[in-house]
Amino acid sequence: MKRDQWIVALAAGAVTLLAAAYTVFGVGMQMSALEMTRMARPVGEPMPMGPGRGWTAGYALLVFLMWWVMMVAMMIPSAAPTLLLYTALKRTGPDAARAAWLCGVFLFGYLACWAVFSALATGLQWLLSASPLMNAPMMSLHGKGMAGAVLLLAGLYQFSPLKQACLRHCRAPAQFLARHHRPGAGGALGLGLRHGVYCLGCCWALMALLFVGGIMNLWWVAGLAVWVLVEKAAPHGVWLTLAGGAVLILWGGWLLLAG
Repeated sequence: MKRDQWIVALAAGAVTLLAAAYTVFGVGMQMSALEMTRMARPVGEPMPMGPGRGWTAGYALLVFLMWWVMMVAMMIPSAAPTLLLYTALKRTGPDAARAAWLCGVFLFGYLACWAVFSALATGLQWLLSASPLMNAPMMSLHGKGMAGAVLLLAGLYQFSPLKQACLRHCRAPAQFLARHHRPGAGGALGLGLRHGVYCLGCCWALMALLFVGGIMNLWWVAGLAVWVLVEKAAPHGVWLTLAGGAVLILWGGWLLLAG
């Protein structure tokens, strides 16, 4: 890699590590992710606990930051090939002198899309926490039927045309950049936003599985991050999409019957 690519790679790696540390230690939460992971129980059967922390505007902001920082840690690795290829593209032409800065703008646009997802996830968590459907302290769905329904829907989405179309874009960064590249900071921001939209279309259902396993369960966080990376970057990652979808459908169906 060239100097600009190294700068971008190291910066993205540092952001990912900081986001991962923030997630692990559960800044501002009642318990750290390590504690929640140790207390995790089978899907749909979270540990019985008290009513949990009351929701205020400040707590909602903390939960939003938890979601967004977690998305940063999980999604930057899978976006890295596109980011580095964009850096290489910017090393030539009129934007060469500010290639690294434009890559930062691109990454900001990409992560802004996941901020929107995080805001929606926070709102959904708020609603569920006020109902018997979620164990609020453990941040996971209560009941095998509810967990099974989410698993089943996520599995079905793996076979959907929208998932497949978005995944094709994520797996072909060179074609994506050739088709949508525009010069300047506005072009970088727009490109990052567009890539983020494709990534959301590809991965939102998998991220919803955090409600099943526990939003701060590190095994689920790490497992889903690896799943997303393999889907997008591995030579035969598309087969993981289909095989994983089949497993989720079977798992979800079994839980629905058991519930």
